[in-house]
Amino acid sequence: MHKIPVGVLGASGYAGRELLALLNQHPHFEIAFAAANSRRGESVDVGSGRTGRRLTFVGIDDAPLSSAALVFSALPHGASAPWVARSRTVGARVVDLSSDFRPGNAMPRLEPLLAAALDASAPYGLTEDTRPSLGGAGIVANPGCYPTAVLLGLRPLARRGLIDPDGTIVVNAASGASGAGNNPRPDLMFGEITENYRPYGIGNEHRHLAEMRATLAGWGARSDMVFTPHLLPVTRGILATMIVPLTEELPDPASLWHSDYAAESFVVVSGEAPSLRDVVHTNTARIAVRPVAHTRRPAVQVMAAIDNLVKGAAGQAVQNANVLFELDETSGLPS
Repeated sequence: MHKIPVGVLGASGYAGRELLALLNQHPHFEIAFAAANSRRGESVDVGSGRTGRRLTFVGIDDAPLSSAALVFSALPHGASAPWVARSRTVGARVVDLSSDFRPGNAMPRLEPLLAAALDASAPYGLTEDTRPSLGGAGIVANPGCYPTAVLLGLRPLARRGLIDPDGTIVVNAASGASGAGNNPRPDLMFGEITENYRPYGIGNEHRHLAEMRATLAGWGARSDMVFTPHLLPVTRGILATMIVPLTEELPDPASLWHSDYAAESFVVVSGEAPSLRDVVHTNTARIAVRPVAHTRRPAVQVMAAIDNLVKGAAGQAVQNANVLFELDETSGLPS
């Protein structure tokens, strides 16, 4: 069976390596190249057993972009846009995992020839929300990990105008250490994170806030948001807990999530609070909803769990690629 050739830029990072693993066993995609400047010339085993293969990283500048019909860019924020443009100049479609094309983020300045290669817009790849706009896209902006969990949790309320514009959405979310990338940092050493738990990005200054606020505004939700991320002493996974002020009491709030996500392959609405064990190594978002008691104004508590490297990065990127090429959306993805 003919397979679609794909390339990965930034293939040595956590998200890039997760992409390689998913693409290696994908029934319709074939890895054409894996590019990583820091590890150019090094070889890596992808997969195991009969399906495993050995890949050699090429430098970014040596990546044969024209050999791929689809390029995944897992390059750092700010560095990705020029390579997205170069990929488009040779006709490849792109799923970009950086923030460069996401809502609420200013795209880095490009030289005129590269800027001219970009499409007028890159649809936001929160697949369950924007699926209809993805089919003909040349570029898809893959969401961030925290925004994926938070926005999937808030979407049923925001789309119905049920979030109180005079209230404040309070989000406390915790992520495994892989969410910070694999560049060596003293604060991410084993001795610093093990048997520990701490907030970061405090003061409501985390870089993902712009993406979440812009998307919520696009859905008509105008309330404030206070977002506090925390670092968990685990490798992977995100658990977000949201307190959402409402415009009215909801007699059966969970019914909204059941209605919106009943046909979705990668969203599970549960009667029990989700945990990381429910979702790690899968492309599934697990969501639970409860009314909040003992408050003067109506509110609900929404809990959402995902694997930050799969549904929050590489898995969602493959899900979007499946939509781009009109494949079964679940192809090559663990649920």
